[in-house]
Amino acid sequence: MSRLGIAADWPAPPQVRCRVSQRGGGVSTGAYASLNLGAHVGDEPEHVLENRRRLGADWELPGEPCWLEQVHGITVVEPDRDATRAADGAVTSRPGTVCAILTADCLPVLLCERSGRRVGAAHAGWRGLAAGVIEAAVAAMRYRPEELLAWL
Repeated sequence: MSRLGIAADWPAPPQVRCRVSQRGGGVSTGAYASLNLGAHVGDEPEHVLENRRRLGADWELPGEPCWLEQVHGITVVEPDRDATRAADGAVTSRPGTVCAILTADCLPVLLCERSGRRVGAAHAGWRGLAAGVIEAAVAAMRYRPEELLAWL
């Protein structure tokens, strides 16, 4: 059981883990209290790093998440191949790769192929939704939509 979030309740294969963090359990203060994971909002960098460390330890992550520089667009990257992190989605077929989406008033859309061979995450704010970020993430999964599972 995690102290820092909740597990998604969906029919994903057992090797696919999906979680959503909550606000408590971190070290950030003031407007960013407590478990702020965003390095782009003005929080103390050491607080963000400690919060990310705590999350990784609590969730027993297999590696450092692919933290994106979300821009409210439709770019989807493959962390194993793409150097850029300016994107609003990430997909991978490499076991142990952690796709991460930061949200405040936006929606995380988590995807997996029914066998769990490929997973992805998209940051769906209104601009990205209007522009087609979900469609871009589904296309990047490289499976027919009926072969995918989604958790919102």
